[in-house]
Amino acid sequence: MGRLLYEESVSYKGYLIIPFVFGKADKYDIFSYKLLSAVGYNSKFHKVENPATIYGSNTENVIKIAKEHLDLHSDLVAYSDAFRFRYTYRNNLIIVFNQGGKYFYDHYPSDSLNNIAAPKLFRSEYECLQWIKEGLDRLNIRNKIQSCTNQ
Repeated sequence: MGRLLYEESVSYKGYLIIPFVFGKADKYDIFSYKLLSAVGYNSKFHKVENPATIYGSNTENVIKIAKEHLDLHSDLVAYSDAFRFRYTYRNNLIIVFNQGGKYFYDHYPSDSLNNIAAPKLFRSEYECLQWIKEGLDRLNIRNKIQSCTNQ
């Protein structure tokens, strides 16, 4: 599986549709998708890869396939967009939530849907995003230093 293309993700009916390059055929990319559910494991499609088992030739095509499948088979009715405040930074997905004036986040790396967020509350969305950005920047610098010393 290639990198999850969070920057191409689409929020739809309580799910986040996340395309990725599944493979290649004759030098052409074949796209698939993964799903995140707003209600987590209460949905049968949370963190599921391509339940439609149909692939696409581009991200728009595979998102259309995912939407059609969710229209027919979704077990979820969403009244609000839980993924409205999502950001991509250094190929990571960050979803910010606000509950009662407190902010928290989910953080997914570029290659999996394993939430690696720290259990921390913030006073504002900006403070939350700044804290995540600083942490990812420190990790990036640390990885570059390790890369240089291993050569």
